[in-house]
Amino acid sequence: MKVTSTNIPDILILEPKVFGDNRGFFFESFNQQAFNIAIGQEILFVQDNHSHSAKGVLRGLHYQIQHPQGKLVRVTQGKIYDVAVDLRKSSTTFGQWVGTELSDENHRQVWVPAGFAHGFVVLSESADVLYKTTDYYAPKHEHCLAWNDNIIDIRWPISSDPILSEKDRQGELLENTEYFL
Repeated sequence: MKVTSTNIPDILILEPKVFGDNRGFFFESFNQQAFNIAIGQEILFVQDNHSHSAKGVLRGLHYQIQHPQGKLVRVTQGKIYDVAVDLRKSSTTFGQWVGTELSDENHRQVWVPAGFAHGFVVLSESADVLYKTTDYYAPKHEHCLAWNDNIIDIRWPISSDPILSEKDRQGELLENTEYFL
């Protein structure tokens, strides 16, 4: 597995070794031991999530202060632009973001540890996104950061307003939201 650092050192892009020929391809999508070595710590995943979304759908930017979730994100069909925003007030990268393209063609995964808001926008006609989490979903503790906060200034690769859920339309600005210490 190839591990690539980003401008926020805790966010890592993981690329598996893909073995392909005229029949198709094979790769190991998850190996607990290899993952722990790659990120330099032992992580236990407790939940797998799968979302299917149409082109232009933006999901996020979600996080849980209580029951914080680390997420290992990958795409099994389609293409997305995946974003993580550092919400750890004590971090030197607080309020900064990392974005990367994940697709069924590049097979990349992104590790987003607890302490970050996470979201993505679908760039293909549709996309299936799978992600493992380190804690269970706790809806009463979920927060949503505004996808279009001018202070954070995420450069989403879209030319029109995204399709949002009601919850995501109500996202809070960084200056008004709860964050990690």
